[in-house]
Amino acid sequence: MFRVVIEEDRFENGSLAYHASCPALKGCHTWGHSPEEALANIREAAELYVEDLVESGDPIPDDPGKGTIVIPAPAVVVSR
Repeated sequence: MFRVVIEEDRFENGSLAYHASCPALKGCHTWGHSPEEALANIREAAELYVEDLVESGDPIPDDPGKGTIVIPAPAVVVSR
């Protein structure tokens, strides 16, 4: 699991926006018109980022100092 940061921001036209990033995944960030949309977008971006790491054989970041949340026991993630 990775920590997500959502911050209020502005689009180029000045309208309200929300910037979402995942500090543990360098360069993984996105935007949304609402906090909920930004969260959904960063979830998708992080999933694609990790899939790309796995496919290329690169390690998945596991540094708690950069926002990785380590779960000491096996876990199951269920998404709807």
